[in-house]
Amino acid sequence: MVIVIRRDIKLSPGKMAAQVAHAAVNCALIAKRRTPRWFDKWYSEGQRKVVVRVQNLQELYTVKVGAEDLGLVTSIITDAGMTEIPPRTVTCLGIGPGPEAIVDKATGHLKLV
Repeated sequence: MVIVIRRDIKLSPGKMAAQVAHAAVNCALIAKRRTPRWFDKWYSEGQRKVVVRVQNLQELYTVKVGAEDLGLVTSIITDAGMTEIPPRTVTCLGIGPGPEAIVDKATGHLKLV
């Protein structure tokens, strides 16, 4: 599983961690239903999660489309805006879980957070 965070919004470390967690939970729940074999393998191997970054919202959506074209589960996280950022701000994108080779096609070019 890969979580893609936007660099163009300012998030405290705690807020970023919460957004990443939202994406991971959403993706896991969706994948358990849509791609149960991929989910089961990911779960049994320790639920690996990698956090990477993109420059802006446009790049986030480009990565999302690419991941979906490869058959991967995606989940866009939109913040409620009660603490650090305005309401309905898209903060991150969850991708997977899925086979590493497929996930890498969608996200392998992105830098780690």
